[in-house]
Amino acid sequence: MNQAFKVVKLSGIINTSNSEELRQNITHLQVTGAKTVLVDCEDVSFMDSSALGALVLAFKTLRAGDIRMVLCSINEQVRILFELTGMDKVFEIFSNQEEFHQTLLSKK
Repeated sequence: MNQAFKVVKLSGIINTSNSEELRQNITHLQVTGAKTVLVDCEDVSFMDSSALGALVLAFKTLRAGDIRMVLCSINEQVRILFELTGMDKVFEIFSNQEEFHQTLLSKK
């Protein structure tokens, strides 16, 4: 593969109590040499606005370091949150990891 990428697998409920930790875990990946960070939300059961805010901050931090951040496998509740806030236009969202890998391979 021509790009280094890292996967962050989220699970459970992401809200005010753990959103800052989420942001830190994602932005820490800047030092790994990754060119793309894939945030897999397959096991997320609920996400609130503070979690969305943490993802936006992580996205901006990574983008400033020329690192692409994308999402995959978001459930209906998370999709609605993204659509209501317009973040579905900001984030690149894939149906699943397989779709992400196919897109990455097709850009080689």
